[in-house]
Amino acid sequence: QLQFVESGGALVQPGGSLRLSCAASGFTLDSYTIGWFRQAPGKEHEGVSCISSSEDSTYYADSVKGRFTISRDNAKNTVYLEMNSLKREDTAVYYCAAGPFPVQAMCLTTLRRYWGQGTQVTVSS
Repeated sequence: QLQFVESGGALVQPGGSLRLSCAASGFTLDSYTIGWFRQAPGKEHEGVSCISSSEDSTYYADSVKGRFTISRDNAKNTVYLEMNSLKREDTAVYYCAAGPFPVQAMCLTTLRRYWGQGTQVTVSS
């Protein structure tokens, strides 16, 4: 069974940090571009960050540059999103996705082959 499971979402105060994880089962991630996306109520879907299969190319949305870091561990079939200096506007459901597409194509469109159900991140005092 193909599955993509996110974890690590939580309630955190502004300025805090979280690390999201996304573990794949039933398929291997090493040949896919992987991305993190978010959807907040009343806001447009946003590609937060994507990383190529070879890790030589990454994309970050302007809204998270310098604060978020994407990484992958192909041996563990897992992708991570380290989030620092969190802001209230980072509140959203975050989900991961994978696909055989270039980094910017993944992050700036809805192209994807596999995706998870998401994990809630709430930034509030």
